[in-house]
Amino acid sequence: MMQVQQTRQFREWLASLRDQRATAKIRARLILMEAGAFGDVEPCGEGISETRLHYGPGYRIYFVQRGNVLVIVLGGGTKRTQPKDIRRAKELARDVEKFL
Repeated sequence: MMQVQQTRQFREWLASLRDQRATAKIRARLILMEAGAFGDVEPCGEGISETRLHYGPGYRIYFVQRGNVLVIVLGGGTKRTQPKDIRRAKELARDVEKFL
C-alpha cells in the first residue's frame, strides 16, 4: 500500500470543482493510487507523471513517486490547462524535494 500525500494546491483545486461526479471520480482514483493502480499514466518530464481520467474535460492528476513509500499529488487540471498545469507541477516537485 502506498501513502498518497496531497499538496495544498491540489486540495484547493479539488475543492473548487463544481462537478460532484468529477470530484468523486478523482477521489476514487486517489484510492486506487494508494493500492498501486495508477490508471492511464503518461510521463510529463522531470520525474512528473500524469494520470488521466476519461471523464468531462479530461481531468489530469500530476504526481511524483518516491519509491514504494510516497506519492505526492502535485496538482490537477484538464486537457485545456495541461501545459500550465505541468509547469506548475514541476515547480512544486522542486519545492517538495527540499522536504524529502
